[in-house]
Amino acid sequence: MPAPRPIHHHPDPAFATTLANGLSLLQCFRIGETVLSNKELAERTGLSKATITRLTYTLAERGLLLYDAQLRRYRLGSTALSLGYPLLASLRVRQLARPLMKALADRMGGSVSLGLRDRLQMVYVETSRGHDAVAFRPDIGASLPMLASAMGRAWLAQAPARVRDGVLAELKEADPQQWQRHAGAIPAALDDLATLGFTRSRGDWLPDVHAVGVPLRKMVDADVLIFNCGVPASRMTPRKLDREMGPALLELVAEVEALLE
Repeated sequence: MPAPRPIHHHPDPAFATTLANGLSLLQCFRIGETVLSNKELAERTGLSKATITRLTYTLAERGLLLYDAQLRRYRLGSTALSLGYPLLASLRVRQLARPLMKALADRMGGSVSLGLRDRLQMVYVETSRGHDAVAFRPDIGASLPMLASAMGRAWLAQAPARVRDGVLAELKEADPQQWQRHAGAIPAALDDLATLGFTRSRGDWLPDVHAVGVPLRKMVDADVLIFNCGVPASRMTPRKLDREMGPALLELVAEVEALLE
């Protein structure tokens, strides 16, 4: 996803612009880019260097950033990790689904994950890997795109039209390149969910991974949760995705829904 854009003015006087920009700064850190300088943060957010200096100093004082004096750069602090723990701990569905997810991951030789929407992306809240699945190794907290992934497509396909159209409009504005590449798959995803019960991504996000996604019909803490199953393309047969992976994931979701009743 592109770096968050700065907020210089918000029409709602109750909106805390400084807080919003501080959160945008935290979102600049990505996998493989764990240390960033004030200059790099300014370039990614569009905020002035003076603003970035105040924000990084404050966030470091609160434990959300850690300054590496040797590298003269910032990294995320441990407080950033602890903020998300109450959310993870409150999702009882993670504990209920974990053994079922592990069994399916082993059976398919891939990964089975549970995720929810984080604005314009999906984020994993639980994941299980097959014992020999080395090509595709998602982890809790990792994000994935909505348009290209089976999980994102499942969320979009299950959403009411008004909500879906609003999110799609934001996605188009935020990343025109990804929109041009993957927007055409969304009508097919709606049809897949209606006719098959799951959505598909045949290497659209990661070229070497094919995946299916299924939404949990019961909302959990006002969130729509999505299960997906991804398998390395090298282990796929022409009919495995539709005849094995999709139906197997549907069975898993039905079992989880029964456990939640």
